[in-house]
Amino acid sequence: MATGADLVKLAIPHIGETYVFGANVPKNNAGWTGPWDCAEFVSWMVYQAAGILYGCASDDSDPATADAFTGYWARDAQKMGQKVTVAVAARTPGAAIMRLAVPNGLGGHIVISDGTGRTIEAHSSADGVIRGSLANRRWDYGILVPGIAYTQTEAAVPQLALKQMVLRQTKTRTALPKIKAIQNALMKKGFNTGGTWGVFDAHTTAAVQAFQVSKGLVPDGEVGAKTARALGIKL
Repeated sequence: MATGADLVKLAIPHIGETYVFGANVPKNNAGWTGPWDCAEFVSWMVYQAAGILYGCASDDSDPATADAFTGYWARDAQKMGQKVTVAVAARTPGAAIMRLAVPNGLGGHIVISDGTGRTIEAHSSADGVIRGSLANRRWDYGILVPGIAYTQTEAAVPQLALKQMVLRQTKTRTALPKIKAIQNALMKKGFNTGGTWGVFDAHTTAAVQAFQVSKGLVPDGEVGAKTARALGIKL
C-alpha cells in the first residue's frame, strides 16, 4: 500500500517548478514537471503513489484530463475521506491540509504536510512549487486519503496559531469597514467587486482572487497580511 511518506518523496523533486493558476495536469503522466496549481499538484501525487483519482470533478474520469480543485477535495473529504485536525496533519507526512472559501468554494488552497510543520505546495506564480510552513496561515482541516497508509511522526511542530487577521467570504452578511476598504482598493486597481457595501461576498472573493493572480500571490480569495500590503491597506 502507498504511504503518506511516498507522497512527500514524490513532491520534493518538483520544488522550484512553475505554477499556473488553473493549470490542468495529466495525473497519469509520471514525468510531468509543471506547470502546476495547488490542487492539481496534490491530486497528481495521490494518483502517482496509489493509482487513485481524488479531489477531481469526477474521480471516475480519465486521469489524463481529470480536473482537480480544492472544492472537489472538500467534497471527497466529506463523503469518503478522513478529516483530521491541522495539528494532527502537521505531524503526518503526506496529509493534505486545506483552506476553503465559504460557502461557494471559489477560492482556497491545499498543501502536503511533510510531518514537521512544513509543507510542500504549488504556491503561486511568483514562487512556483515551494517548501513552506503551516505556521501563521489560516487552515480549515487536514485530509487523509483512503487507500494510503499514514503514520504520525514525533517531530516538534512550530506553533500553528494564526497571528494575523484574515478577511474572507463567510456565511455572515455583516458589513464591515475593513471589507469596504478592501473593495475600494480593488475597484481603484481595476478589479470589480460588484460594489463597495462592506460585505465579503462572491464578487469580492473573485476580485481578490484575480488581484492575487495578477500579483503572483497565493490565489485563495482571502485577504491576509500579504494581500493587504499589495492592496495598500492595513487590516
